Amino acid sequence: MIRSLACDQATLRRDRLVAWLVDHAYPLWSRKGQGPDGSFHEKLDQGTGYPVPGPRRARVQPRQVYAFAMAPSFGWTGPATDLVRRGLDAYLAQYRRPDGLFRASVTIEGTPLDEGPSLYDQAFTLFGLASAAPVLGDIARLHGVAVGLRDLLIAQCRYQGGFTELPQGTLPLQSNPNMHLFEAALAWELVGGDTGWTRMADGIAELALRHFIDADTGALREFFDADWRPAPGVAGRIVEPGHQFEWAWLLLRWGRARRRDDAVQAGLRLLEIGERHGIDPARNVAFNSLLDDFSIHDHSARLWPQTERLKAAVLAAEITGQADFWTLASHTADGLLRYLDTPVPGLWWDKLSADGIFTDEPAPASSFYHIVCAIAEFDRAIRAAGG
Repeated sequence: MIRSLACDQATLRRDRLVAWLVDHAYPLWSRKGQGPDGSFHEKLDQGTGYPVPGPRRARVQPRQVYAFAMAPSFGWTGPATDLVRRGLDAYLAQYRRPDGLFRASVTIEGTPLDEGPSLYDQAFTLFGLASAAPVLGDIARLHGVAVGLRDLLIAQCRYQGGFTELPQGTLPLQSNPNMHLFEAALAWELVGGDTGWTRMADGIAELALRHFIDADTGALREFFDADWRPAPGVAGRIVEPGHQFEWAWLLLRWGRARRRDDAVQAGLRLLEIGERHGIDPARNVAFNSLLDDFSIHDHSARLWPQTERLKAAVLAAEITGQADFWTLASHTADGLLRYLDTPVPGLWWDKLSADGIFTDEPAPASSFYHIVCAIAEFDRAIRAAGG
């Protein structure tokens, strides 16, 4: 296989990111990031690497399950299976409500704190179950749990191919939780779930192409009214570069799998919009948000958009065969690596100000999912290219 110089340069960045994961992040978070009861801590202190006590949100738990489920694929030889098993057991015990939905948060002792079942948290529950199932060799049982939750969502908030907020009728409607349901459905397809996951993925993809993405600009919006029209006021005008990239990656995946060129082209257009309008070249980062005229709304730059930019770039490189996308992947990886340069190796900075200064605050566990997913996609695409 003939490889381009741009792909070779990208491979060097992949190697640095994988080494950071295996040598620093996984050892640190496996030692300090999980409590005695198996649940995962929300944050680790930047100065010491020790956990910061506090309530625990539902969305963090299945994200950490995913992060450790992926660890063996990078060559980490630590106790990944045990971390996944204990984390998932604690999550199912502490967060599942009697009705089968999952509460938003618990106290540090594991008692219920916020009973509200957000759609976003249900999506990550499905994703975490799909991540854990093959690692634990427990696909049948965990698929049953996932199908039970999926059926509840279909019964309570299925709407025009996608899903409303919980309870149904809550406004504004949002594209973001639908995106993570889309991701979870694709994950269950790979694991070997039933055809219901294909129907879920297809319905959300069609809804995105029909309503989430603006027909005139090709940009993806965040908030909607009850008819999936842009929500009133500024909310309906928000365009997040990070979500242009994240939806680009998902639609490229789905479009390739379904042989849907319209979805592939929509994904490439989202990537183009993110690059053209959502990047600060001086800092080499994707910033937080735009308005629908592509003016800057929030010039600060969180970590997670950098990971989504990397995922979209490497999949675009793989699908199109264009070396420029490998160059973009290298450039993006360089920006991401800045966030990983911390006093305690294995942590990360979450927020970069408009003037290029990182906010000195504990490292949020919720970001580990984004980082691991980006490095996994980078590694997979490099290997597919012969690296």
